[in-house]
Amino acid sequence: MDPAFDEEASHPRLKRLFDIVLATVLLVPLSVVMAVVALTLLVVQGRPILYRAERMQAPGRSFRQLKFRTMLLHDEDSGATGAHKHWRITPIGRFLRRSRIDEFPQLFNILRGEMSFVGPRPPLREYVERFPLKYRQVLRCRPGVTGLATLIYHRHEDRILARCGSAEATERAYYRRCLPAKLRIDEIYLHRSSLGLDLWILWNTARIVVSHRDERPRRRRSVRR
Repeated sequence: MDPAFDEEASHPRLKRLFDIVLATVLLVPLSVVMAVVALTLLVVQGRPILYRAERMQAPGRSFRQLKFRTMLLHDEDSGATGAHKHWRITPIGRFLRRSRIDEFPQLFNILRGEMSFVGPRPPLREYVERFPLKYRQVLRCRPGVTGLATLIYHRHEDRILARCGSAEATERAYYRRCLPAKLRIDEIYLHRSSLGLDLWILWNTARIVVSHRDERPRRRRSVRR
């Protein structure tokens, strides 16, 4: 049997085992943090504490992605978050977003098998319906809390969308500039996916979150003979 084929076939099982073990280990200390955050949000912002957003796990299969609520409630809430939504982000929400603590509840999404630690960010249904062929490929991997596109492009995307003062401008910028770039990076991850790459992405994501440094990590290229 071809060793490369055997490694490719076993990677999804190893990835899933890694997700379960790491999520279980992290829940022990982070459950205390989440309890404190939940109580603080209840006192400061009121209910709901969690934001349950419909996202796509695969074409035709959705799930509820869990986050701590960081924005004021609004009847019409759809599409990417540009400058036109910044007024809705609460003071404590800014801290939770910057520190990525708002994403801690996604540990339960991981344990349920809806997400992975590393993968393409779970898209909205409207994006999947607009680019069905692209997402049919990209969502062969479970969507992730972080990913190669998140690591490389997230801060650049934030700068682009921060200049958008309306929902229409945000959607135009996201569809024309951000989404195509992220899909290209997600396709690269799909073809190069490995446990080693996942660990590299997790390490650099944690390093950037802790240091707050706006930089793109570089990976050494191996020389193939």
